[in-house]
Amino acid sequence: MANNIFKGMGVALATPFKKDGTIDENALRRLVCYQQDNGADFFCILATTGETPCLSSEEKNYIKNTVVELTKGRIPILMGLGGNNTATVVEELKTTDLEGIDGILSVCPYYNKPSQEGLYQHFKTIAAATELPVVLYNVPGRTGVNMLPATVVRLANDCENIVAIKEASGMLEQVDEIIKHKPDTFDVLSGDDSLTYQILANGGVGVISVIGNALPKEFSRMVHLELDGDYESARKLHHRFTDLYDLLFVDGNPAGVKALLHEMGYIENVLRLPLVSTRLTTIERISLALRKLRLSLDNN
Repeated sequence: MANNIFKGMGVALATPFKKDGTIDENALRRLVCYQQDNGADFFCILATTGETPCLSSEEKNYIKNTVVELTKGRIPILMGLGGNNTATVVEELKTTDLEGIDGILSVCPYYNKPSQEGLYQHFKTIAAATELPVVLYNVPGRTGVNMLPATVVRLANDCENIVAIKEASGMLEQVDEIIKHKPDTFDVLSGDDSLTYQILANGGVGVISVIGNALPKEFSRMVHLELDGDYESARKLHHRFTDLYDLLFVDGNPAGVKALLHEMGYIENVLRLPLVSTRLTTIERISLALRKLRLSLDNN
C-alpha cells in the first residue's frame, strides 16, 4: 500500500519566461534552488500555476528534468498528469519518462462534466495504470465539476495508490466531510493558500501553495507551526498573509504570483496567452502588501 509522502508546504511551481516568451532556464533554476533552500517540503510541477496547458511536450520534459536534477531526491516531486480523456491519460502514464517523479497529481476531467460515477471510473482507471502514488485534484472553479466527498472516500477506500486529494473547492464543509469519513491511509492537502490554516486545523496535512513560490520560508513556517500544534503562532502568521492571499488571485493565477516574484527580482513578469499580466494597480498593491508583510515579520 502506498503512503502519502506529500506533506507540509508544497510549492506549485511557476514557469518563468523570458521577455521573448521562451522558458527562462536560469530563472527556473534560481527559483527551484531558492524554494528548496527556504522551506519547501515538496514540489508540485506541471500543474495550474506552471501554465502547463501552454507548454510544449519538450518544455514539460525540460522542466521535469531540471527539477529532478536540482532536488537530487532530497524532497519529493509531484507531477501534474491528467486530462478529460481517460484513455489519453493512461497512455501518457505508460509512455512518459517518470524517473525521479514520486507521485502524480491528476485533475478532475474538465469541460465534459462527468457524473460522480464517471469521476470514480476515471480515477480508478488512472490508479490502475500506474504504480506511483496518485493525488486527486478537485478544483471545480476550473473544471466545471465538483467531486463530492462520497466519491473521494470511495476512491480512497478502493484504490491503494490513491493517497491524497488537493482540495480547491473553497468549501470548508466539503473538506471536513472528506476528513471525517476518509480512511487513515488517505490525506487531505489544501489547494487554497487562504484556507490552509482552517484546513490544517481540521486535519489536513499540508498545502500545495502558490504563495510558496515567492515566500517559501515564511509560509512554510506557518504550516509547520500549525502541524506542530502551535495554532496561535500559526494564526498570527496566517493573518499577516491575508492581503496577499486576495491580491495574488484577483487577476487570476499565476498572474499575481508572477508579479510578486518580479517585484522580488526573481523572474520577468511574462505569461503566455491567453493569460496576461496582472493590472498595474494590482501590482502596486502587491508591492505595498509585500513591504507591510516584511516589516511585520522583521518586527517579530
